[in-house]
Amino acid sequence: MGVHPGILEATAEESARTGRIAFIDALRGLVMVLMLLDHLRETWFLHVPVADPMDARTAMPALYLARLAVSLCAPIFIVLTGVAAYLFSTRHTLGETRAYLVKRGLVLIAFEVFYLSELYWGVASPTLWLQVIWCIGVCMIVLAALIGLPRSFLLAVGMLLVCGHNLLDPIQLRPDDSFFAVWAMLHQRDVIALPFGLVAKTTYPVLPWIGVILLGYAIGPWFLPGVAAGTRERRFAAAGITMLAGFALLRLANGYGDKPWFVVDDSAMRTAMSFFALTKYPPSLLFLLLTLGIGALLLVVLERLGDRPAVAALAVFGGAPLFFYLLHLTVVRLLYHGAFAIWGATQNTVFGIDNYVWVVVWYAVLMPPLYFPTAWFSRLRASRRDLAWLKYL
Repeated sequence: MGVHPGILEATAEESARTGRIAFIDALRGLVMVLMLLDHLRETWFLHVPVADPMDARTAMPALYLARLAVSLCAPIFIVLTGVAAYLFSTRHTLGETRAYLVKRGLVLIAFEVFYLSELYWGVASPTLWLQVIWCIGVCMIVLAALIGLPRSFLLAVGMLLVCGHNLLDPIQLRPDDSFFAVWAMLHQRDVIALPFGLVAKTTYPVLPWIGVILLGYAIGPWFLPGVAAGTRERRFAAAGITMLAGFALLRLANGYGDKPWFVVDDSAMRTAMSFFALTKYPPSLLFLLLTLGIGALLLVVLERLGDRPAVAALAVFGGAPLFFYLLHLTVVRLLYHGAFAIWGATQNTVFGIDNYVWVVVWYAVLMPPLYFPTAWFSRLRASRRDLAWLKYL
């Protein structure tokens, strides 16, 4: 898939006008592209009875590896959201930055509740899925309330939430307990009963993710023009290696930070799968150490690669992440509903394909059709700075 010169020019122009950094967009684009694979798996492979794609004892290895790869998506995207908020604040007043974060956060929440929940089912649904877009929106609003505080304080709070939230795991509230709804949104993945027969599923409890966005904001100065590339790369290399070493030590100790791993008799592969099977909902300390550690090293690699075509192509996806997110989910779900209308259910009540290889085939086939509209939108946003609403997509 080649990169049209006009796209590179638009990307460069937008960088000059908005302070966008190409290798940040490239890393964000990489996780967006990985996200497509997971959403295709969720859409076309639902008929396969997989209770947990990370279950070391039962999960198909190919499915497990794909799920492990896409584990990078949410942590990297949310930490980069914090970085982007800091860079935005360097070009705007505190009031303007807060207003933008609140407005963008509300837009994200609205898309999750009023569009994506309905799109997923294709019919009016009594369930509101409070997933990653909702989570990012809440995190942005919380960040807006906190950014007037010293950056060192935000760093400390972020570290506390990321490293210490697993101490709260024993707290499990029931629907009839006081503050159940609040706790379900903060730290306990659960179902909240709402008026008029509606329910909300808190797929992404937000408390540890607030810590992640605060850490991203706190490291924002590392990306300022006055910081030499070599200095930034050494910082991220050191941070990445430190997080991965911390992950390895804590995981080997098999104590704090996630559920224990185990040995699977006569299967070194499944034992290794158990070692890397981590909790995402909400994200455990070990989950975040592994994914953010890898993300820090990927950032170093992408910056060193410079403006190579592959990096520029990823930057196109990462330069318009919400547009790509909404576009690919819409396309994938419409394809699913179309297939269901034509062929009906293949098992129980859902339509699906019978081999995971076809998920990968769909992934390869859909990438170019999704790339070109995203590139068009990137050019549009770069050329129409007079349309303020574009910055919210």
